Amino acid sequence: MELNTRPILFICMLCLLSSEVIYGYHIKVNQAKSTNPRVCIIGAGIAGLTTARYLKDEGINFTVLEATRYVGGTWRYDPRVGKDENGLPLHTSMYMNLRTNLPKPTMELRGFPIPKDMASFPSWEVYYEYIKSYAVHFDLERHIKFLHIVTSVKRQGKVWIVKYKHVIKGNEYVNEYDFVVVGTGHFSKPNTPKVRGEQLFQGTIIHSHDYRIPENFKDRRVIVVGAGPSGMDIALDVACVCKKLVHSHHSKVNFRTKFPKHYIKKPDIKEYNETGVFFVDGTYEEIDDVIYCTGFQYYYPFLDESSGLTLDTHSVIPLYKYMVNINQPSMVFMGLVIRACIVIAIDAQARYTTALVKGNFTLPSKEAMMAEWQKQADIIRSKGRPISDIHFLAEKEDQYYEEMSKESGIDRVPPVIFKIRSVDTEAKLENLYTYRNYVYEIIDKDNFTRSMENDTNPTRYSCAP
Repeated sequence: MELNTRPILFICMLCLLSSEVIYGYHIKVNQAKSTNPRVCIIGAGIAGLTTARYLKDEGINFTVLEATRYVGGTWRYDPRVGKDENGLPLHTSMYMNLRTNLPKPTMELRGFPIPKDMASFPSWEVYYEYIKSYAVHFDLERHIKFLHIVTSVKRQGKVWIVKYKHVIKGNEYVNEYDFVVVGTGHFSKPNTPKVRGEQLFQGTIIHSHDYRIPENFKDRRVIVVGAGPSGMDIALDVACVCKKLVHSHHSKVNFRTKFPKHYIKKPDIKEYNETGVFFVDGTYEEIDDVIYCTGFQYYYPFLDESSGLTLDTHSVIPLYKYMVNINQPSMVFMGLVIRACIVIAIDAQARYTTALVKGNFTLPSKEAMMAEWQKQADIIRSKGRPISDIHFLAEKEDQYYEEMSKESGIDRVPPVIFKIRSVDTEAKLENLYTYRNYVYEIIDKDNFTRSMENDTNPTRYSCAP
């Protein structure tokens, strides 16, 4: 049992203390106002590491709780599927042949330049080494409690009561925090559809979370379901070795890639039989293996109703600026934005969070934050879209960075980042096989160049008005 300790407890005789029983533990809860708020960061992936770095820079008291023995979160490849050596579900969704689907200028962590010799779209292995180097450079690992999994986060009075345990020894701990930063991401809990007749199918069915290498599908008849980033990437990865690649999706995106001859596009699956699938257009294909690339669920089993949030598999609401819990604004979620330069967005969110914890700015009233969120929600519903769209940045990404900067005083993410993503998106639509051959170089906050590898005459782009 760990007692909550703060720098001011050495004068605890002068403080008003109350004794409470929490989760069966008898602990002392300091009711006096702390001049140095204590922060709990859940997860040591990019979100946890960047937040830890900025809090450390400001001398703010924090602890990172990480369930595994590694930093890097989903960027660490593990050949296993299912559970790890400690019986926990494997967090990573990394596969062997993955390369980043955004160019390296949009993957750089602030104040820690990406090596110049890194490929424009690096492999997971190269980028993971970069993340580990970041943790070492900023001396973050000594602030991380590895192999400690968070089991409960409850709001009690004006503090958060966090319960966690050592995943091997089983020792349980309870601590009090003033702020909680949730940095566990949303790419670890598979969202798997339920399709009629699935129990009849005699082939294999996996989710992309468990996809590792294409060789398992050599000379097989494979169907990939879904056309998001993973769906398109894994479909091309498997197509290199399989006998037939059926791609089932309902995306309206106009991909202009010339796919191989054994690639067959199909609409949504209607039902399975023993040896294949029927589609909603009435056609049928014999299939050996199914790979669901159908996304992930928002999954925070350690939260309860005291968080004030409505938690659904497809949304976490209501959040101000895509991150601050409106009903309990001392809780922040990192990286829940979709269709954005996620590393850049997380880094900006980490700086915003640090400014908030430090007291550099004050959030609007609960009513004002809720009104802003409700306006977004009403627009989404008026278009007949699901509330899960509330997490989309897309064309609003650069505006988001500007708003964060104006409100919190943090340095603005330069407009050039969004422009690079826009040009890269068009390159993906043009050819999924060749878009990673482009090299992007930032000139200044508004301009960049793009060239093909080994091209000596790069094209200049500007995002100045």
